[in-house]
Amino acid sequence: MAKKIKSLSTFIIPVFFIIPVFLLFAACSGNKKNGKTADGEQIMDYPVITIKPRTTTLNSNYPASIEGQQNIEIRPKVEGFIEKIYVDEGATVKKGQLLFSINAPQYEQELRSAKAAVQIAQANVNSAQMEVNKVRPLIEKKIISGYELEAAQFSLESQEAQLAQAKADLVNATTNVGYTQITSPVNGVVGTLPYKIGSLINSNTALPLTTVSNITNIYAYFSINEKQVLEIAGKFNGPSTKASLAAIPAVSLILANGTKFPHPGQIETTSGLINTATGSISVRATFPNPGNIIRSGSSGVVTIPITIDSAIVIPQKATYEIQGKKFVYTVNDDEKVTSNAITVMDNNDGNFYVVKEGLVPGDKIVMEGLATLRDDLTIKPIPVNTDSLFQPVIKKDSFH
Repeated sequence: MAKKIKSLSTFIIPVFFIIPVFLLFAACSGNKKNGKTADGEQIMDYPVITIKPRTTTLNSNYPASIEGQQNIEIRPKVEGFIEKIYVDEGATVKKGQLLFSINAPQYEQELRSAKAAVQIAQANVNSAQMEVNKVRPLIEKKIISGYELEAAQFSLESQEAQLAQAKADLVNATTNVGYTQITSPVNGVVGTLPYKIGSLINSNTALPLTTVSNITNIYAYFSINEKQVLEIAGKFNGPSTKASLAAIPAVSLILANGTKFPHPGQIETTSGLINTATGSISVRATFPNPGNIIRSGSSGVVTIPITIDSAIVIPQKATYEIQGKKFVYTVNDDEKVTSNAITVMDNNDGNFYVVKEGLVPGDKIVMEGLATLRDDLTIKPIPVNTDSLFQPVIKKDSFH
C-alpha cells in the first residue's frame, strides 16, 4: 500500500509542475491572438505590399519655350510713307500675299528716268550702227581709209555699253519700285503692327513692320542637366547622335493651361556643348501644328517618357526622409519592422518612386502609418493588391 502511495505521489508532482507552464503558454498565445504581444503591447494592422518587378513608364518634365518654324521680320528696303496696310494683327497669310504698300514717289521718278535713258541709249546705238553701215561700203570701194570704219565700230561698241548700263539702271529702278509693295515671304501668322498708315519708314527703322511666323511646325526648346543627359544617353544609346535621338520615344507637350497637346513630337537636335554656367544642354523638340493652334512665343512643358524594365516601384507615401535620405519600413517573417535606407531615381511622377538600391523583389514594406512605427515593432500585415495600386504608373499617357 505504501508503495502504491509513493508511485502516485511521483506521478502527481510532475503534473502540478506542467500545468502552470501550459497555462502560461496558453495565456501568451491567447494574448497574441487577441492583438497583443507577450509584453502586452497592442498589435496594430498596417497595409503592406510585396515588392514585385514591373515594367513602368516615368515621365520627365521640362519647361519649354515655343517658337515657330520660321519667325521672319518684315523690314522695308526703301524709304517712304506707309500708304496702305492690307493685313491685321494675327491674320493668317500665304506666301506672296501683299502686306504693305509704301508711298515712295522718288523711286517712281527714277524708274521713269531709267526708261527714258534706255530709249536714248537705244537710239544712240541705232545711230552708231547706221554710221558703221554707211562707212563699210566706202571702205570696200577704197574711197576712205580703214580708220573711219574702226572709229565707227568703236563708237557703236561704246553706245552698246551705254545701252547695257541704262538697262541695268532700269532693272534697279524697277526693283526699288517693287520694294514699295511688301509681300509675305512664307505662309504664316502676322505679328504686331507697330507702325500705322502715314508713318515714315526706311531700312534703318528700329522696329520691323511686323513679324510673320511660320507655325506649321513648332519648336519647343528646353534644357536638361548633365546627369539626365547621361541617363538618357545610356537608355537610348545608338551608333550616332542622330540615331540616339531617333530612338527616343515620341514626346508630349503640356500647354500653359495644363491641357495635353494632341499631337506628339520628336526630339531632333541637341546642342553640342554643355553650358558650364548651368550644367545643362539645350534640346529642341518638333511638333506638328495643324490649324495653327499654338503660336510662337508660347510656353509649355515637354514630357519625355522613359520605360524601365523590371523596375522596383513603390508609393512615395511608403517612404520617409531623414537628412536628405529616404527610408522605408520592411517587414520580416516574424512580422517585425525594420527601417531601410533606399536610393531612388530623380525623375518621378509625383506619386511613385523607382528604387535603384535598398530593396529587392520579395521584400515587404509598410505603405501607410510610418509615423507610428519603430524598429523591431511587431505589426499585423494587411496585404495590398499592387496591380490596382500601380495602375496610374503603367499608363503611358498619364500626366501628373
